[in-house]
Amino acid sequence: MPESKSKFLIPAVGAAVLAAGGIAAYTYFKSPSGASSDALGSAKLVPSTALMATYITTDSQGWSKLQQFGTPEAQKLVAKGLENFNKQVFSDRNVSYEKDIKPWAGGVMIAVLPPNPVKPAQLKVPNSPINVQQESNILIIVGIKDKLSALNFANKLKSQKGVKFQQSDYKGQKIIETTEKSKPTYSVVLNNSHVVLAPEKQAIEKAIDTFKGESSFASKEGASSILNKGVDVKNSLAQIYVPDYAGMVQQLAAGSPQTKQLPPQALAQLKQIKSVVAGIGVDDAGVRVKAIANLDPQLNKFQYQSSSGNIVGQFPTGTFALISGNGISRGWETLVAESKNYPEMKQGLEQVRGQLKFVNIDLDKDIFGWMNGEFAFGAIPSNQGVLANVGFGGALVFDTSDRKTAEATLTKLDTLAKTQQINVANTNIGGKDVTEWQIPRQGALLSHGWLDQDTVLVALGGPVAEAIGDRKNPSLDNSDTFKAVMGSLQKPNGGYFYLDMDKTQTVPLIKSLISSDANAITILSSIRGLGFTATSPDKSTSELEMLLALKPTAK
Repeated sequence: MPESKSKFLIPAVGAAVLAAGGIAAYTYFKSPSGASSDALGSAKLVPSTALMATYITTDSQGWSKLQQFGTPEAQKLVAKGLENFNKQVFSDRNVSYEKDIKPWAGGVMIAVLPPNPVKPAQLKVPNSPINVQQESNILIIVGIKDKLSALNFANKLKSQKGVKFQQSDYKGQKIIETTEKSKPTYSVVLNNSHVVLAPEKQAIEKAIDTFKGESSFASKEGASSILNKGVDVKNSLAQIYVPDYAGMVQQLAAGSPQTKQLPPQALAQLKQIKSVVAGIGVDDAGVRVKAIANLDPQLNKFQYQSSSGNIVGQFPTGTFALISGNGISRGWETLVAESKNYPEMKQGLEQVRGQLKFVNIDLDKDIFGWMNGEFAFGAIPSNQGVLANVGFGGALVFDTSDRKTAEATLTKLDTLAKTQQINVANTNIGGKDVTEWQIPRQGALLSHGWLDQDTVLVALGGPVAEAIGDRKNPSLDNSDTFKAVMGSLQKPNGGYFYLDMDKTQTVPLIKSLISSDANAITILSSIRGLGFTATSPDKSTSELEMLLALKPTAK
């Protein structure tokens, strides 16, 4: 939310609470609000037309858990950032979030409503290109967990200078219009348990209509189930609910004059995803994000297959980044089938096929056809030969059941390299026969060979091939960092994305990019690594999990 917008909401909250007031309200506010400020309670005030909603908890348990992580320098940097934010939002108001708002504010739900139509007047910009910025049509619901503290806060804001309050009535509810610097914000208190705010009055009126009995987000088809179930994360900080994913994208695109209309093929792809729910939480490993996508099994063309993860053991412990998965050939077949619905994509594929035919290579058979097992791509530090300037090289490892085709393809590539005056020579690494493409005075540009009967290695740079081919080095899956970052992610899964933050920062190319940003170095130094995986229990469900592994604070 823009800083200026958030400033307007502060007096608006106080004005709305005061509207519920008086001596009688003061007495009523002494009673606790119970569970009315949870996600479901807030969703009952959101119109059913809402495209999505995010519920942010104000419970201190999850947020205080974050204080267990990070270096002292990183914690000071975060604390300074929060202090600056507090000064910006509450400047000139003598208001503190910790003292004035935190005691009474329950969970916060931010709902995104369909975009308002762009008014013709907005498009009339003489002598300049049209560049319309769509106004965010949002609705914010703040639960009141301590009504007495809320009233005290409202009274404190009552005497603020430079803020104008105007009251109107809609269906028996008092809407407060708060204006500062000619920009209004609207608010209302509903059922003495929630403050509802929006930059547009129409959004407040729709919330009142919902409160009076019209259908709500909580009862919307697709929303009620994900609201009740949510996502299971420890110490939840936020939950995100998208009941109609395709509908949301379609309406947001239709409401923006800068976005082209979605083609039918793209809309068909979007409709594969029915709804999405995600959760963000904090546990002993760090910040964890989980998301569940409910799919239409009739439209879902992708055939998921779990990966054993054994291929990770082919990489040395020095690997700082890795992506693994299963069945590139199946993914390629799906892409080719889908390209029939996209003329531009189909044309591009045919062009690539045609170009490779000139060098006697069949794109579908020779390149992707044999990649039917597990695969992994890893980045490994190296400061030798052709890799000296960038500081790292890459390695691709494939499991295949079609060694014959894979060998034939590599032979074709070797022949092509020779025509480009590249020296192709054989060598031995750790008892394994390896073919190298050599550049004078710089060593191997590319290496390939078989690690076992079914596993082929293609490495960029000779030192990378040596690091993988020589199994004297410990494997990545046995390293402490890999276990800490990836060990708690769901299994079985379809593959991994892994990043070791400490090793990444030592790579010369990466180091040079962040060396001038002291704050970035401080924050990154508190992160142990990043892990991501996905799984699909059945054809109608896809689950994603990400862990931002943080270093515990030194005791």
